[in-house]
Amino acid sequence: MASVVGNSISDGARLARWLGTVQARTGDLAPSEAKVVELVLRDPLFVGASTTAQVAERAGVSAPSVVRAARAIGFNGFTQLKLEIARARGTAEFFAPPTPLTGSSSTVDVIETSIQTGHDALTALGGAVDPEALDKAVNAVRQAGQVLAFGAGPSATVAADAVFRLRALGVRTAGIQDHESAMIAMRLLDPVDVVIAVSSTGRTSTTLAVADAASSAGATLIAITNQHETPLASLADIALVVGGAPLPAQMAAAGSRLAQLVVIDALAAALALRDPERSRLAEHAGIDLPDIS
Repeated sequence: MASVVGNSISDGARLARWLGTVQARTGDLAPSEAKVVELVLRDPLFVGASTTAQVAERAGVSAPSVVRAARAIGFNGFTQLKLEIARARGTAEFFAPPTPLTGSSSTVDVIETSIQTGHDALTALGGAVDPEALDKAVNAVRQAGQVLAFGAGPSATVAADAVFRLRALGVRTAGIQDHESAMIAMRLLDPVDVVIAVSSTGRTSTTLAVADAASSAGATLIAITNQHETPLASLADIALVVGGAPLPAQMAAAGSRLAQLVVIDALAAALALRDPERSRLAEHAGIDLPDIS
């Protein structure tokens, strides 16, 4: 399990959610800024209690880089960043990213690391996802002629879940797995159509090509991704950002995938609540199907 840094006081969820908002803003940072933000995510309590010079020394950058990093993630300077850390501190207890698993790691270590990764990702999601963006996504899907979903690699499983969940609610939805077929399909879209593109990094070349083709056709592009200001988030009409944290290689996709699936759950639940007639008709369409619940 990850180690605990800092003194324990009341509730860690508030700080973790705040860190989710920071994680969501780390998509396009200069190398020196990225070092500072990585330190903020790893040990916010140190940053909140330190001077600019102390943070610069520990991050291995110059003092001006600390100020630029704070501004790059949405604050007017380092002082405001420290103030927001203080406000977010429901506790001084902070779980650092899990240590990498090795060949000597026990099965218990693997299980606990997997649980912690999922817990941290879902807690960060609470501070990262924008309710207004989710409302826009629900409205876009409600009005869509059809919805196409695409993701590459591990993101393909999230896209497939989106297809199943939305189709079960009566939305004309399809998933296209191979890149060439997806490119053809995107070029045939109309402005009334919607595309859901999933990419944790927001930089996957095949996903970006598909997303660009969808935008060029005039379709509404919904991105499900980890950070703002990535190429995919910038291209999208609606960005559902989950705020995934940097993780060791073994867990790199695990946390963000869970958070992305929860975003799909929220999208489907909100759609069902706001369009009950569509949900009723979809339920009737599946009345003779085997019970898979």
